Amino acid sequence: MGKLINIGSLCIDRVYKVPNIAAQGETVTSASWATFSGGKGLNQSIAAAKAGASVEHVGCVGLDGDELIAELGKAGISSRFVKVGGAPSGHAVIQVDEDGRNSIVISAGANRQIDSEVIQDAILRLEDTDWLLLQNETNGIAEAIELAAQEGKKVAINIAPADERMFDYPLSKVALIIVNELEAMALSSKPSPKLAFDSLIKAYPEVDIVLTLGEEGVWLYRAKDSARKGMGSFNIDATDETAAGDSFIGYLMATLVAGRDLHESITLASAAGALATTKAGAVDSIPSLDAVETLAGEQELKTLDL
Repeated sequence: MGKLINIGSLCIDRVYKVPNIAAQGETVTSASWATFSGGKGLNQSIAAAKAGASVEHVGCVGLDGDELIAELGKAGISSRFVKVGGAPSGHAVIQVDEDGRNSIVISAGANRQIDSEVIQDAILRLEDTDWLLLQNETNGIAEAIELAAQEGKKVAINIAPADERMFDYPLSKVALIIVNELEAMALSSKPSPKLAFDSLIKAYPEVDIVLTLGEEGVWLYRAKDSARKGMGSFNIDATDETAAGDSFIGYLMATLVAGRDLHESITLASAAGALATTKAGAVDSIPSLDAVETLAGEQELKTLDL
């Protein structure tokens, strides 16, 4: 059994329940608000650990980050590569509307202060059965991809959030790219998810690609046989989608670390993402393996035409 090393963000999330997500120039009144531990990196590490993977997290927090490190410990995740930097911990301001849809503003803070030596030390711990996971909320991403490629190790990257830095990443050297529809369109510079999916496959034919579409399901491309597959989503009442994508990714990575095929992993990951929408917050909404397996056994996902 391999392990997952995740170079990822750790954030303090401030979540506001609103009747509708504020538009440009609009002020809305929040019905309630709460503070949670979060960040795409932290969420994905905890989801992978809940799915049964051995996880080591690499990151940086500020002096206000004790609770973030404690969350890793509670999930059984090694934090030996999490350091304390000079900046405050990263934080996010999240609006969640009455239908569970969200809008997120993040401030990187200490997440952009991960030391290069820490990144190198962590990557050199990778074994052949391990995976390295990256998101786009930290520094050192291109460096990590290059070093892992030199070592012949498997890398998955979640291009989230999409920004100009992604165009400088050596993505042809990763094993798996994970994007939602907006990130896929930004990365490919295409105006629709379908055109974006086709463009990414053409640009990275040797890389597996997973494109998530929320309640519309997921599309995946498996490079080893050029196979494309579309799958629907689970029918569930959503209240807050904040950590849905991160739960999906954490469970997906745990199944890949366990040696499962990409196509076989999607059902469990999709169930995890769906269940995460039924509870408020980020870390608090990541479901247990038992709950995920139960949902996956209760509903059969539809096959989508691509």
